[in-house]
Amino acid sequence: MNLKQIAKDTAKTLQSYLTYQALRTVLAQLGETNPPLELWLHNFSSGKIQNGELYIEQLLREKPDLALRIMTVREHIAEEIIEFLPEMVRTGIQQANMEQRRQHLERITRLDTSNPSLQPEQQATSDPNLDNLSN
Repeated sequence: MNLKQIAKDTAKTLQSYLTYQALRTVLAQLGETNPPLELWLHNFSSGKIQNGELYIEQLLREKPDLALRIMTVREHIAEEIIEFLPEMVRTGIQQANMEQRRQHLERITRLDTSNPSLQPEQQATSDPNLDNLSN
């Protein structure tokens, strides 16, 4: 496990996500101030936002002012959330793991008690014909 590479990949994914959030913010602002430009940006961005850096690079060629605006908003968002992010991610993963484990335990417990064929000790000691008579 290469932790440094995992950290780089995570940072790249987070950058792309923050680019997406910045785009949403700018689209909302443009929707109030310049609807035709909002429509243009929305159409331009469709299907391109997966890779935030490539998206910014393409937007810089088409409309540098919008690219710079998105980069500024992205940077602002990053500065605002960076303090809380590590603890939120850690806590979120711990809580999600605990919930997944709880649900899994409930599923396997329900499965074991509702399906007698999965209980080998019962199978070995009981005769299905006698079980039917006792019910």
